[in-house]
Amino acid sequence: MVANSCKKIVIVGGGIIGLSTAYAAICEGLQVTVVDRLSNFGDNCSRGNAGMIVPSHFIPLAAPGAFSNAIKWMMDPESPFHVKPRLSWDLMKWGMRFFLACTETQVGQAAPLLRDLSFASRDLYLQWSDSGIDCSLAKKGLLMLCKSETAMVEESEIAHRARDLGIPAQTLNASETSALDPNITMDIEGSIYYPKDCHLDPSQLLSSLKEKIISLGGKIQHDCLVTGWKTNGQKIIALETKQGEIEADEFVLCGGIWSEGLVKKLKLKLPLLPGKGYSLTLPNPIELPTVCSILCESKVAVTPIGSGLRFGGTMQLGELNQSIDPRRVYGILKSIPFYMPQFRVQHFEGIQPWCGLRPVSPDGLPYIGRTNAWKNLTIATGHAMMGISLGPITGELVNNVLHRRPTKINIERLSPDRYGI
Repeated sequence: MVANSCKKIVIVGGGIIGLSTAYAAICEGLQVTVVDRLSNFGDNCSRGNAGMIVPSHFIPLAAPGAFSNAIKWMMDPESPFHVKPRLSWDLMKWGMRFFLACTETQVGQAAPLLRDLSFASRDLYLQWSDSGIDCSLAKKGLLMLCKSETAMVEESEIAHRARDLGIPAQTLNASETSALDPNITMDIEGSIYYPKDCHLDPSQLLSSLKEKIISLGGKIQHDCLVTGWKTNGQKIIALETKQGEIEADEFVLCGGIWSEGLVKKLKLKLPLLPGKGYSLTLPNPIELPTVCSILCESKVAVTPIGSGLRFGGTMQLGELNQSIDPRRVYGILKSIPFYMPQFRVQHFEGIQPWCGLRPVSPDGLPYIGRTNAWKNLTIATGHAMMGISLGPITGELVNNVLHRRPTKINIERLSPDRYGI
């Protein structure tokens, strides 16, 4: 039975987190309205990414060695990670929090949580497929392709930790890797294979999920820029937009990188930095693998999507714009032939790069839950590169929060108030 106090829901943000939340809520009979600042959801961060569902990614972005690598890579304009130096108090505070989170203790606490979230999300994707949400879900696993012996040693250690957490992982040599996916020519030392990982078509997922929500009676408003919040005491009574006020009983903020600016209007702190990522999709690649992969040393993701092949990478922190830096794009392209020698940089001539702004928290964990500052505001953002992977479980968790039910996964570490109110 749906509680009367939780009847009308307004969700800010139409990416995978917002749509997953809308679908979970509408399936329990709630009246759902999704608002998004873009036209027809445009080119949000969910559409052009690698489309991977990755229980293998149980180590958060903030981990030992991440801070020192970030400093080292800052000197290389083609590196997979970059922070543009600038005088900003918010950037310095975020950086200090990131530095303090890069500990083994943090990883030890976060890893089981990320594992549980990922497996729960994977199960929900399977249920979604059965219910008619079409996303070309492929349950073929993920290959971590290692060019060097050093990378093999590092990835083997991660695989050992994965197995200790109950995440299946297999160490393969070069010939065993080729036998697993004979469709692609590889020049590698070996790989780690995670059989429980999956991949999908992100654009198809969003379109199908949107259609499902509308078919169930949900409302979706495009070109709906949020300008503020109408409040009364500790309650929000309406969302203020350029299309007018939208009243509701509960409000859910799934606005990606734009969430921090929106909560400032409510005097809340939600530390986020935009992490710009790029992708290029070859419509007719010279070879088409069946298993998605990551080129380990280069941090480049490779995903077969239909008859095309998508290559994505880089984490360019701190710039709230969607300009294309050709040096970052070239950093992706030049790495591909080292692992997949049939490909050439010239194959990508005329292919327009895509970029998206991932919302990155200082500790590498998403914000999911109610804020204590407002009685009817729930926040779900900060998923960084894990938005597609964790979308369905985030929607289910938020739905439980809206109904004031216990969540099946403890989300205390994900509190949006963890850096203060």
